[in-house]
Amino acid sequence: MAKTLIKGGTIISMDRGTGDFAKGDVLVDGDKIVKIGKSLRSSDAKVIDAKDMIVMPGFVNAHIHTWQTGIRGVAGNWSIPEYLNEMHARIAPRYTANDTYLANLVGALNQISLGATTVFDWCHNNATPAHSDGGVRGLKESGIRAVFGHGSPKPDAKKGALPFTHIPHPRSELERLRKSELSDDDGLVTLAMAALGVDFSTWEVTEHDFRLAKELNLLISTHVWGAPNRLNPDGYKKLAKLKLLDKRHNMVHGNYLSDDELKIVIDSGASVTITPEVEIQMGHGAPLIGRVRALGGKPSLGVDVESNISGDMFTVMRMALQPQRLLDNQVVAKATKAPAQKLSIKPREALQWATIDSARALGLDKKVGSLKPGKQADIILIDTNDLNLFPVHNPVESIVFHANGSNVDTVMVAGKILKQNKKLKFRGLDQKKEQLARSGRKILKGVKLAA
Repeated sequence: MAKTLIKGGTIISMDRGTGDFAKGDVLVDGDKIVKIGKSLRSSDAKVIDAKDMIVMPGFVNAHIHTWQTGIRGVAGNWSIPEYLNEMHARIAPRYTANDTYLANLVGALNQISLGATTVFDWCHNNATPAHSDGGVRGLKESGIRAVFGHGSPKPDAKKGALPFTHIPHPRSELERLRKSELSDDDGLVTLAMAALGVDFSTWEVTEHDFRLAKELNLLISTHVWGAPNRLNPDGYKKLAKLKLLDKRHNMVHGNYLSDDELKIVIDSGASVTITPEVEIQMGHGAPLIGRVRALGGKPSLGVDVESNISGDMFTVMRMALQPQRLLDNQVVAKATKAPAQKLSIKPREALQWATIDSARALGLDKKVGSLKPGKQADIILIDTNDLNLFPVHNPVESIVFHANGSNVDTVMVAGKILKQNKKLKFRGLDQKKEQLARSGRKILKGVKLAA
């Protein structure tokens, strides 16, 4: 198998056992990291000169609706009710399977370009099996590592039909995908459930979906509002009592959950994914970073929807860290009538949220999220000569506070180089971009967008 030696970079491993290196090397054999250290040699390896580069694990984007890539810039003025009414009731039904394919392909390529090597693609615009297949095909063609979260559309119910809240997750589709497109649980693209959950389904549907996930041994991810008017106010308490809550569950948002219910989620081993930029805009409530930490959990991070935000994990990381520092500083100032003497969260922890903690949320922390011999070679190189980063005195702080997607020089997924010298290696990208643009114009034709 082909070997690659990444030579002479500043290594941020995000693994305590491995540690960091001011100047170190990473040896990759096939799809795995085999050695990390100083002055490594390999006579048969292709050498990548990482001088003036930060070498680190690729970001793990734990929540993104990639199917919205082709309609960027339409939701920047929408509240959550407007988003649900416009996006799901009006725009989503206009998608063909090919629209989903193009959005997932180009969206995944964008994530690669921005330094994300893994995404949880929360695909809830699956009107037909062909839509699901199109989404999976787009992810696979991009070369990214992805968990395909099979969801269900949320259109307005037609006269005489059941509302989506009363419809269980389709077992047949999950079984079909497991037998066809996503049959390999060790492949780059794997299957999960993107279910309605306790807020958006009846109790009967909620219990059905969680039992189905347990039976099929699938990660089950759900959106959670957490306000008192949700369909199942005691949903998590009931799930815990039935022993249906465990590490296979990933809760997204949950801003208005009580501390008692949030503790039930965390104590079960379930993960909490926060999408701070979207949550702040759309009125979800204050992101849960501080509350999850206080209850002993480890936050994970996601982009959510690119119809209104930039989509890069650098921004998401800062939007998670700095508002929580604001909230913590306000508590101290109120109690002491003086500024905080020390900040509550260190930058390295924020970087953990976007890498190893997000990998853990997806059940992938044994494979990705940090640089360690034996793990998959999902690695990014950041160019420290770029003016917005230069000079680098503290590599972690430079990544967390100063870097952006334009600084990503090289991206490797499972040992394969997908971006190098700041250029994606995907052939035919311009053609796919033009096809995506046409797709977006078609979908939005006649849709009156808010000013």
